[in-house]
Amino acid sequence: MPLSSIQRRILVADDDREVRLGVAELLDDLGLEILHAATGTEAVELVRGTRIDAALLDMHMPGYTGMQAIPLLRGFNKTLPCIVYSGRWSLDLEQEVLSAGAFACLKKPVEPVVLRRIVCIALGLPPDLSHRDN
Repeated sequence: MPLSSIQRRILVADDDREVRLGVAELLDDLGLEILHAATGTEAVELVRGTRIDAALLDMHMPGYTGMQAIPLLRGFNKTLPCIVYSGRWSLDLEQEVLSAGAFACLKKPVEPVVLRRIVCIALGLPPDLSHRDN
């Protein structure tokens, strides 16, 4: 049973299938509909015809990078919160990604509680939904 009765849709774009599935499992009890894309190009094409409420984007993937995808996704929804994550995180990268309009820039592997909290904040969900009973 999802913790939220409000259906929100989030896009998870990562070229690593296992990461996409892991993120989906981690966010499962938030009551989100999760859409998957394996490339930046696929993410943009998917959003072209589908309403989403937030995007979680790998920085380094085929097609568009997470940062390159932000303005394209924002072309469909100007207020779309885009969360970028990278295994090659640095302070310079974070500043560059945030300057490009990202909602947040996270380091992979992302701590589950951090990812859940950032997603809840981006979606405007109550912060208590970011806690999971283990």
